[in-house]
Amino acid sequence: MKAPGWLLPALALVLRLALGGWSAWTWQANAYGKALAEAYSTDREQAAAAVINWQGEQQDARRALEDRLQANDETHYKELRDAQSNQARLRDRLATADLRLSVLLNTARTCGVVHGTARAELDPAAAQRIVAITGDGDQGLIALAACQAYVKEILASSK
Repeated sequence: MKAPGWLLPALALVLRLALGGWSAWTWQANAYGKALAEAYSTDREQAAAAVINWQGEQQDARRALEDRLQANDETHYKELRDAQSNQARLRDRLATADLRLSVLLNTARTCGVVHGTARAELDPAAAQRIVAITGDGDQGLIALAACQAYVKEILASSK
């Protein structure tokens, strides 16, 4: 049996159409794949740039906070050092009898020619103990002020 003469050209036409469709489909998928890859790459680059910028801002803010805290530490250390040197000078003056501490006495006032209130001098050892206690109190107040300044800086930077 002989095939009709139109069957071979029709088969060739169907084969060409199938091959052309497959080629177009492959080309279009490749083109869309490239476009998607470029868009995805651009999005990832933008996201990476945003993260890098955010990290830079956070590092700058952290450096600024560390600088402020360092300045506060230096200020409070200087205050503490000054208070300690003042206390040492006061102890030295008390030890050399250059300075005497006195207290007011609660006495009934009488009419007289003496102006002012009655005072009593403290024993030098007691005076030195009082100066040591007040020195410890001064150091505590300076440390408290340093802690409060630190907390304020931390809270201000977290807002």
